[in-house]
Amino acid sequence: MKITYTGRQVELLPAQLKKLEAQFSKIGKLLDGKRECEAHVILSLERHLHQAEATVNYFNHQLAGLGSSSDMFTAIHSAAEKLEKQALKARTKWRDTKRTPRKEVEPAEPEAAAEPEPEAEAETVPAHRVYHVNHHHKRKPMTLDEALMAMEKDRDYLVYRDAETDRVSVLVRRRDGDFDLVEG
Repeated sequence: MKITYTGRQVELLPAQLKKLEAQFSKIGKLLDGKRECEAHVILSLERHLHQAEATVNYFNHQLAGLGSSSDMFTAIHSAAEKLEKQALKARTKWRDTKRTPRKEVEPAEPEAAAEPEPEAEAETVPAHRVYHVNHHHKRKPMTLDEALMAMEKDRDYLVYRDAETDRVSVLVRRRDGDFDLVEG
């Protein structure tokens, strides 16, 4: 990570610069491991209060950490800690939106050698599965003909946005092979 320091009435010692380089390199690894990020640190002194402001541009988002203390080094560390928290939050948000959920694989049940007891059969209730429609995928609106073509032989229903009315519609396959259309 490339760090630019701007000191207003303040200068840093080389030993302090090395410690800060290590802390900002950790933030750089959090943001982008291979890409070179730039950080800008502004140091100022007002009366007996040292203030530090650190900013980093991360995928067109500006992360900023502000810290103030009577000690300059403590102010810089608090600004870097706040910047690190923002970097973690931005990174996890970016990572979670890019992931798609995995399909669940049901484990194979071991075959029972003996017959189950009648009490055990009464206690087991068949589990109902709930299928969620992912609203995060950008889908273009469809006409009724396009929805009919999109229905596959093994698919029993299709939820789509109607192109003419811009409302959500559900196309359901009946047992006799015909279709029911539910308009919202």
